[in-house]
Amino acid sequence: MMLELSMIWAILIAVAVFLYVALDGFDLGVGILFPFAKDARERDQMQAAIAPVWDGNETWLVLGGGGLFAAFPKAYAALMPALYAPIILMLLALIFRGVAFEFRHHGRGLGAKWWTIAFSAGSIVAAIAQGMVLGGFIQGVTLEGGQFAGGALDWLTPFSLLVAAALVIGYALLGATWLVFKTQGDLFESARAWVKQLALLTALAMGAVSLATLGVDPRVTERWGLTMTSVDWPTFIKLAPLPLLAAAICYLLWRGADKRRHLAPYLFAVSLFLIGYVGLAVSLWPYIVPFAMTPADAAAADNALALMLWGAIPMLPIILGYTAYVYWIFRAKVDTDAAYH
Repeated sequence: MMLELSMIWAILIAVAVFLYVALDGFDLGVGILFPFAKDARERDQMQAAIAPVWDGNETWLVLGGGGLFAAFPKAYAALMPALYAPIILMLLALIFRGVAFEFRHHGRGLGAKWWTIAFSAGSIVAAIAQGMVLGGFIQGVTLEGGQFAGGALDWLTPFSLLVAAALVIGYALLGATWLVFKTQGDLFESARAWVKQLALLTALAMGAVSLATLGVDPRVTERWGLTMTSVDWPTFIKLAPLPLLAAAICYLLWRGADKRRHLAPYLFAVSLFLIGYVGLAVSLWPYIVPFAMTPADAAAADNALALMLWGAIPMLPIILGYTAYVYWIFRAKVDTDAAYH
């Protein structure tokens, strides 16, 4: 049976969002780790490690947000008013860190210190805002007749704060593993130590968010084969490999930090995010607006979806191709005296 156009677009947007998290997550993570560098030379090296790719990584955020607006206008209209504040905060932080990234090496004295703080603060605030958006999305929004009917601060809950903290930790792990892959010398050794610490923190954060998500809505609990009075063992056993794999990867990251591997830690960290992403899909399926709208409910007309798909089919391979080419060209480690100019 062929997939509906709405489902094809839901998959495309989900893939774009995951690619954004996996790619832009590590350069946000590098900014989060900026305060832990020993000196300005190490911060220069950290910045040089992401300089060729950081702005291109945000392509996937544009594709995800633009795709939601074009393909699922009802979902966009329902979610945006509920999440305006954290989304605007995220965009301002991304702009702020982008300006700081370019201006940092042009500053002198106090100016250079200010732009260093701005880059790190922008990275942290963007990660927190994205966590708030994710937390607000998971817990659902109040709708009446398909329109947002809640309050301006409905997204601000203990659950969304927990998700935001977990995402900051997860991005820091991605950043540390990327530095293991791209750097050498003292910074490489520091990054290995960060990976060891962050692997443990990420395991704790993922466990806390996973348990909290089970309490968001009874339908989430049922999806995992759990109820207040019984356990659906076939469903539970079928899904149990997800948390077990996550725990195993965290252990491999923790243990593997003592080994001098380079690319493997980053791939493990991306796999950890992928497992969390799949777990989120299991929890929320089949809703694109949790517990309110499915992709079919929120989609634009089929002829519009088909027209956009004809544009996406040639463009996606082009974007993937030039992204892969850039990463291949700049695959080497950065020198210990490297800096972005």
